[in-house]
This record gives sequence, C-alpha cells and structure tokens, in this order.
Amino acid sequence: GLLSEKSDDSLFFLDVGQPKKAEQKVAEPVEEKKKRKGKASRPLRIDLILQHDSLVPPPKDVLAYQQPNAKKLRRIAQKAEQLAAKGVVPRRQKQLLNRRPLDRTAKKAVTEANNNPDRDYYDMWGQEYKDAADPWYLQQTGKKRVKRPEKLNEKPSVLPAVEVIAPGGSYNPDFFSHQALLQEAHEVEVKKQKEADKIERQLAVNREDTATEETVFREQVEGLVEEENEEEAAPNGEEEEGEDVVVGAISLAEKKTERQRKKERAEKIKEQRRLASRRQIGQHQQLFQLRSIKASIKQQDQKTKAKQKQRKANQEAQKAQPRRLGKLKFQAQDLEVQLSDELAGSLRRLKPEGSVLKDRFKSLQKRNLIEPRERAK
Repeated sequence: GLLSEKSDDSLFFLDVGQPKKAEQKVAEPVEEKKKRKGKASRPLRIDLILQHDSLVPPPKDVLAYQQPNAKKLRRIAQKAEQLAAKGVVPRRQKQLLNRRPLDRTAKKAVTEANNNPDRDYYDMWGQEYKDAADPWYLQQTGKKRVKRPEKLNEKPSVLPAVEVIAPGGSYNPDFFSHQALLQEAHEVEVKKQKEADKIERQLAVNREDTATEETVFREQVEGLVEEENEEEAAPNGEEEEGEDVVVGAISLAEKKTERQRKKERAEKIKEQRRLASRRQIGQHQQLFQLRSIKASIKQQDQKTKAKQKQRKANQEAQKAQPRRLGKLKFQAQDLEVQLSDELAGSLRRLKPEGSVLKDRFKSLQKRNLIEPRERAK
C-alpha cells in the first residue's frame, strides 16, 4: 500500500542494541511464532571465508616477550642491589650527587647603561672571567673553554725586551767605559776579518797547480811511451804466472796427517784451559780489590755529578742565546759606537746612529719570537 497510509511504528523502530541472554530467553516464548515464520539470518559468504576455522591454536609471539640485553640488564641490576646492600654508591650516581644544583630563583643581572657614572669599573687587564655554570654542563654542551697549555706561559728567552746599552755608549761617556766599548767593537771587527781571510784562503788557487807548457806536453805524450815497455814485459809475466799456478796446485794438494790434527786439537784444548784458569784467577783477585773498586766507583760518581752541573750551566747559558728557528743563522747587529774624535759634548750636537725599527726587528729575532730573515730582492 501507500506509505502515507502506514503507521509510524511499521516504518521506524528504535535500535537499543542486542538484548541480554536472560531477556532473550524470556522473550523467546512470546515472539516464537513470529520468528519461526521467516528464514534464519545467515552471515555472508565472504565473512565465512575470512573466519578462522582451524582447531590448532595460534603460536605465541616469542619476540613480544623478549627484551634486548635482558641478561646483561639483569646482571647489572643484581650488581647494583649487591652494592646498595653494602652501602656503596655507583659512580654515575655519585657524579649526579656532586653536581652543583642550579639556583633557578636567581635573577639575571641587569646590564647597566654605559652613561651611568655610578657603575662598577671593569678592568680589561684584570683576572680572567670564571664560568659560573656547571663544568659538566659546559663540557657536554661544548661551551667549556680550552685549557691553555703551560708551555705558552713560558717565555722563549730570558732576555729583556729592551737591552740597556753599555755605559760607553752615552753621549758624554767616561774615558775607561768608552775605551772598553771600543775594544769590544774592535774584537768584533777582528773576528769578521778572520772569517773573511779564511774564506779567501779556501778559495785561493795554488800557483804550483797551474798548467805550464811542460805539464801540458807531458799530459799529451802520456801513454805513448809506456806501451813498448808493457809489450816487452808481457812474455815474462806469463811465465811467472805459469809457475805460480803450478806452486799453487801443489800447495792445495797437501793434506794434514792424523798426527798433526791431534796435535792442533790438543793445543786448542790447552789454550782454552789456560784462558779459563786465567779468568778464574782474575775473579779471585777482584775480591781483594774491593777498596780500589769502591774508590773508582766514587770517583766515577763525582765525575758524573760534575758533568750534570756543567750540563745544567750550559742549558742556563743557552737560554740567553738565540735558537735556530729557520734555515738562516742569527746575525747580531753591529755595535753603535762613536770614535773619540766623534764624541759630542751635548745632546744638540749628537749625531743619530742606527735605526729604531732595525733594532726592534733584531731584538725580536734575538728573543726567539721570529726567525731570522733576509731582505727580499
């Protein structure tokens, strides 16, 4: 019929879910006749195919019950329990306890204005800034400063930055101090002259070694006259070589007899016994030489100590000398000295000598701050 003629109860129903078993049993006799009229509802074929119809239960998932490194973690837990029973604190827990707690309530310092005359004075050359944070935190975050090596705090030389000139270098020096400075400059010049003379002697050519007409002719004729003498001496040499071969063959054919071998063996044993007895006698004599041995050991110790002192003194003296830092050797600067007739009585008439820039450059080289260099060409 028409939908408009049907009631609401036949068109709509209230779905309250599946009824409980008790209610279902009670409701069965009442509505038994209505249910038996239609066919029983069966599940779809696709649902039946997907259902599990095997009677064998599924195997347990072993991986779901396993734990990685379970044996190791169990052993660590047992060891921690044993240490806790003995009252020993683990190293990791001790580090956590030693960490300084951060004061989270402290407020950040407010930066004062630069134009505030009452602000604290900051010393740029004062002590270094100390990190107030936890050192373990700074190390883990990579903000910890690198420790400065102690080698960098040592000076490469004990010489002062500015060396005071000798008293004789004054504009109005004392007579004796000026003469001492002149003597020092004279010794430097004499040393340079000796080195130059030595080089000249090494490079000088000997007149006896120069070629003359006679030596040139002798060199040209060399080998022409000696050929005839060699041809004459050749037959005599062959005869002598033949005789030597025969004698050598005879000497090689000689053999030692049994008597000679026994005699050599006996002499060898006798020599070994003699050396052994001599060695034993020397060991016995050393027992009676204990005093002399002790005296020699003491003397050797004294020599060793003297050498150590000398070595230390040489090392201290080497500290004041320029080291070899490059391929060039350090050349000391020439002494700036004036002769007696060049001295001026006042500073107004004093003539300037040397260069301040060159003096500072040589001072850096002498104090091992830079390597010796040459002027670029």
